[in-house]
Amino acid sequence: MAYADFVTAMMAFFLLMWILNMVPKDVQKALETYFKADTSLGKISPDPNNPLVGSPDVKPQQLSEEQAARYAIAMRFKKIITEDQFLKQSSGVSSDDTGVLLRVNNSLMFKSGTADLTPEAQKVVKEVQEVLKSFNLYLVVRGHAVPNEFKTGAYPSNWELSGARAGAVVRAVLGDKSIAPNRIRAVAYSDTLPLTPAFDPESEAQNRRVEFYFHRPEVMNYRVVN
Repeated sequence: MAYADFVTAMMAFFLLMWILNMVPKDVQKALETYFKADTSLGKISPDPNNPLVGSPDVKPQQLSEEQAARYAIAMRFKKIITEDQFLKQSSGVSSDDTGVLLRVNNSLMFKSGTADLTPEAQKVVKEVQEVLKSFNLYLVVRGHAVPNEFKTGAYPSNWELSGARAGAVVRAVLGDKSIAPNRIRAVAYSDTLPLTPAFDPESEAQNRRVEFYFHRPEVMNYRVVN
């Protein structure tokens, strides 16, 4: 087993080296600038009025510094999640050619059966605000629930519950008056888009979540909402 672990580690190391070799110098410089900054992302994108542009057909070696900012945002959230014990257990980050997705479990964000934000949720809200102020991105807040979750609270169905939670997050983010309201949308999905089949309480907990999807301003379609 020790030898197998060693071989796996070496394969991962060489894969990392290969990926780094494929990343263009300007992208490396952008990411280097990000890690040197404490909590500010302004150094990566000096002009906040410039949208993060790019086509889904753009090849990795053709990425610009602005497109590399998407990766910097994803790494920012990953760093926050890793450093926070609560977020680490119930959150995840991913990115695609359109934007960055932050997924947080409802148990961290809300009191059971309600749309009342917990004290822990304020840290997530603060980081979301900082990203929106540092980059010209739009945000979709997606509220999700699990079957019959509404029965533990005052909402008549999961539609109202998931919608109220998405709305509560948006309201909290817009507590920062420097963020334009037309940059954010709230979407309710009830229990229609589970991440995994709910065979047990642990897998069901993964479906009970709020998602933050940061995307380019010009991308306003089904792909973003979904």
